[in-house]
This record gives sequence, structure tokens and C-alpha cells, in this order.
Amino acid sequence: MRLGLGTGSTARHFVELVGERVRAGLDIVAVPTSEATRADAVRCGVPLTSLDETPELDLTVDGADEIAPDLSLIKGGGGALLCEKIVAAASARMIVIADESKWVSMLGRFPLPVEVVPFGLAATRRAIEAAANTVHAAGPVVLRRTKDGHPFVTDAGHWILDAALGRIADPKALAALLAAIPGVVEHGLFIGLAQTAILAGPDGVRVVERPVS
Repeated sequence: MRLGLGTGSTARHFVELVGERVRAGLDIVAVPTSEATRADAVRCGVPLTSLDETPELDLTVDGADEIAPDLSLIKGGGGALLCEKIVAAASARMIVIADESKWVSMLGRFPLPVEVVPFGLAATRRAIEAAANTVHAAGPVVLRRTKDGHPFVTDAGHWILDAALGRIADPKALAALLAAIPGVVEHGLFIGLAQTAILAGPDGVRVVERPVS
């Protein structure tokens, strides 16, 4: 199997479990979505490839910051949204694993990450705010910083603006508006990519399939 490996605390547990299966004889190659996941996969003995070598994947397993009932997602809290979306789009299937707290009736409580180029940051931020206003999802848009106060830099060398919108009633419309902004590299709205969510809670695990439209 050709497997995409997500980024984040939940995905890290999955990588460790995959490593156990590989040591038991599972035959896979995997594409990591971040340098952190790459390091975890190497440590766990998971064979790696790249999308250049393996451009079509069978499955991606990743976490999410929020999951809506139609399995639209907000991702990017870990800062790897660009590579996560590229890998998910290259996969025949995407499964999201998360705890029940990530399940929401409407996206937006978790600040939406937007990956941007540093050049023209103020203009890009104004354009993002205007896009959010257009779909009635206004809220502060702030530059993500590290603990020592420097701008957070993604693996691709970009910065991230976090938009605290509160509620996103029309994620598809907002996604289109954000994608049209020149300074935006990618945004954390994952729409139509996840087919299945596996959610763990106090009452056990439940599996949610994306509704057929």
C-alpha cells in the first residue's frame, strides 16, 4: 500500500502503530506530510517515498482540528496544511482520526490557518479579512508566532495567519475567496477530501462516512 502520513499529535500515534505493523511484516511505502512526521517515521522504521517517486497514493490517514458533519475539516494547527492538502489530494481515500472534541456542528471555533508568503503581509491580511467579511465570518486575523516571538515558519518557508472567525457558515465559498488572494499559498479548509472520520470518545469509537451528495 502507498500511504500518506499526516502531521500532529494524533497522527504521531498512528505512525507509531504503523511502525509496529511494519516490523510484523506489513508491506507499505509512506509519504510524510512534514519534517516532524518524517523523523517519526524514520524512528519507527516506516519505509518512506515521495510524491515525486510515488505520485498516486492509496490512502492518507491524518488528524484534524475540527470536523463538520459533512466531513469538511479545519487543519493546519500544526503548521503543515500545505503538504497535508497536497498529499490528501493525491490519495484515493482520506481517513481522519480524532477525538470527539474535534467534532463540531459548524466549522470556525478553531482559528483557520492560512499559509501566506511573507512579502506584502499587511495587504494579504487585509484581503483575508475582506474575504471573511464577504461570507459573514468576520474575526481577528493574527500572525502565528513561536514562543520566542518570531514568526512561525512552515517547512516550505512561509508564514501562517490564523483567522479567529468563530463560525464559518459557508466554508466552500470562503475557500474559493481565499484561494483567489495572490499572497495566500494555501488555507486550512479541507473540503471534499475526507471520506471517513474515526472518532474516539468516552463511550468508545464511532465511524462517520461522508454523506453522499
